[in-house]
Amino acid sequence: MSWELITKELSAATAQTGARRPTLVERLLRAFGFGQGVSGHSTVAFTIALVSLSAKLAKSDGVALRVESDVFERLHRIAPGERDNVRRIFDLAARDVAGFESCADSIATLLRHDAKLMRDVLDGLFHIATADGILHPQEERHLKLAAAAFDIGEVEFRAIRALFIEDPDDPYTVLGLTPSVDNAKLKARFRELVRKYHPDSLMGRGMREDYVAVASAKLATINAAYEKIARERGL
Repeated sequence: MSWELITKELSAATAQTGARRPTLVERLLRAFGFGQGVSGHSTVAFTIALVSLSAKLAKSDGVALRVESDVFERLHRIAPGERDNVRRIFDLAARDVAGFESCADSIATLLRHDAKLMRDVLDGLFHIATADGILHPQEERHLKLAAAAFDIGEVEFRAIRALFIEDPDDPYTVLGLTPSVDNAKLKARFRELVRKYHPDSLMGRGMREDYVAVASAKLATINAAYEKIARERGL
């Protein structure tokens, strides 16, 4: 990577004044040919956009922690000789969250032929967001923005999220499933739970009224969870 050119653009971006000055990331991407037909994950433009996107996600909860940049470096195997330069871009990009969506859009453009790698990028962002053990609401909001830019739908987003966050109110958790379950297994599980907790079935087996009342409340929760998933999936 041409760190001399990056340093030059960093200095120019900092010094420039005006009503609408290009962001640091915009200047760097332009300097390395973004928008001129470049594409792929091996380009300098991709590295710049990825570092910046990760840094701005780290800042979205109010403070970018060193543990988050450390996670980024481990995930992307930053060579020891490049660590200081990468940290410089990370720290500068982490000054604010402005330009997050622009970075995500840039990565989506560069990886437009590689949906799997875009999913891997989102997976890496989740690693960074949860590095401090907490997923802040603003971090989740930015993760959803990145997913939208990468054309990753709600079901797949939930599947990735479930790898990092245990949410007792999540409808999949209520049904004892993961977001990656297919529609056939989802429906079969729902029917199984309805049979298990339906009041008529329980009373027919001689269950006590108090137990039946608890089961009825459970069934209402199961129905609500299934209906939410069904709406999301268009079932």
